[in-house]
Amino acid sequence: MSASAKIFSVLRAPRVSEKTARLQEVTNQYVFEVSNDATKADVKAAVEQLFAVKVEDVNVVNVKGKNKSFRGRSGSRGNWRKAYVRLADGQAIDVSATA
Repeated sequence: MSASAKIFSVLRAPRVSEKTARLQEVTNQYVFEVSNDATKADVKAAVEQLFAVKVEDVNVVNVKGKNKSFRGRSGSRGNWRKAYVRLADGQAIDVSATA
């Protein structure tokens, strides 16, 4: 597996919401959806390589999927994992950029 394939297998997508926008402004933290088996070290290496920034801290959270019903049938959304990545002072990532 190439280095770029490894990065994209760890980082799935940035999470953009009002809460994450506030975190970016106040504490310089960015939130990413990551693979379920990604470790803190994996996330740190992937973010540093992909965005060329210095990562100070990574916190990882397992998010339990919600139970939903559709047309009388109950089901559940999948569990997923997110990472809060805090960058060094003066560093920034443009998560709203489109490819």
